[in-house]
Amino acid sequence: MSTLTPGANTSVSTGVQTVTITYTPVAGADLDVSAFLLTDTGKVRGDNDMCFFGQQSVNNGAVKLVESAAGRTVFSLNLEAIDQAVEKVALTATIYENKAKFAAFPVLNVSVSGGIEAPIPTQGMQETALILGEFYRRQGAWKFRCVAQGFAGGLAPLAQHFGVDIAAPAPSAAPTPAPAPVVPPAAPAPASKVNLSKITLDKQRPSISLEKKDGDFGEIKINLNWNRSSQNSGGGGFFASLRGKSGGIDLDVGCLYEMENGSKGAVQALGNAFGDFRDAPFIQLMGDDRTGSVSDGEWLRINGKEWRQIRRVLVYAFIYEGAPNWQATDGVITLYIPGEAPIEVRLSEEGGSKGMCAIALLENVGGSVRVNRKVEFFKGHSDMDKAFGWGMRWAAGSK
Repeated sequence: MSTLTPGANTSVSTGVQTVTITYTPVAGADLDVSAFLLTDTGKVRGDNDMCFFGQQSVNNGAVKLVESAAGRTVFSLNLEAIDQAVEKVALTATIYENKAKFAAFPVLNVSVSGGIEAPIPTQGMQETALILGEFYRRQGAWKFRCVAQGFAGGLAPLAQHFGVDIAAPAPSAAPTPAPAPVVPPAAPAPASKVNLSKITLDKQRPSISLEKKDGDFGEIKINLNWNRSSQNSGGGGFFASLRGKSGGIDLDVGCLYEMENGSKGAVQALGNAFGDFRDAPFIQLMGDDRTGSVSDGEWLRINGKEWRQIRRVLVYAFIYEGAPNWQATDGVITLYIPGEAPIEVRLSEEGGSKGMCAIALLENVGGSVRVNRKVEFFKGHSDMDKAFGWGMRWAAGSK
């Protein structure tokens, strides 16, 4: 194993590199890790050279954000496939909305394939943005350097420093008397800009409504991810505590749906009810990660072009077997809707011995998508069904 201090560097092998950033979670402060693909000018070529929570694969998949959970973020870098114009890939960490300083994170570490460790000294660090390390070309080969350099401001100033064109947050509209209508000349389409916003639904802000003038929401993607940090630790440890025995956890995502015509059902791996994206119910489960080997979690897809045919969707997660420990999963559901900021709901509460969690309810309200945070725990499907008035019959199943 090679341990790097700030400023130190080492050679890395070509091919796919896995970069794992681990840290001690801090209550109320989200830590976001991003990667910037830089030319010899130290700038990005364009906004597509920034890989972060809102753009998780860049350079035709050569750089990907494959896992993001509380306390752990994982990137995959295929160094051989990165464009020749890219001289450097900088890895950064920022604290969302500057809700803490890096001094609040006692443990922050970067691990690279091949046994490279780069512990980041955070004691006394008052910055809210940090350049962790960088991969860079040197004489036809790749090297990795531990940087550990603080940066004033949060993610937006850091992204702008690297040349990313950032979309300004929309200002709140003040109520004013309506002026006489004036038809302005047609304006050119604005240049595409990166939106660094994300929305976290919690007890203080439990819901949000999204609208589209044409009613077409595109492909709505829902991701369930959780902390896999100790999955391969052997007979005990983190995942053993989740299931009450050794072995990896099988945390599954699914949903109940109700169509506007009154038909109802479930989309989940249990019972092999994987749904259909192009036909009713216009919801599909993308496989089933039974082992946790799929590092970006599990995905549901909703055909937003057919949202008018859907009345409501209840997204849930359940532990297929074993003793639940929901807080230890650091689970998070993220909704991705084209043109909108990602919407997060975290499983941050204690569920006791109940193995099922109703996480979010999506409702069709006059054609809009209303997302409601729930995070309510139940013993099983039947109890959850009754609580939300679905009215279906349930029997034991398997997968």
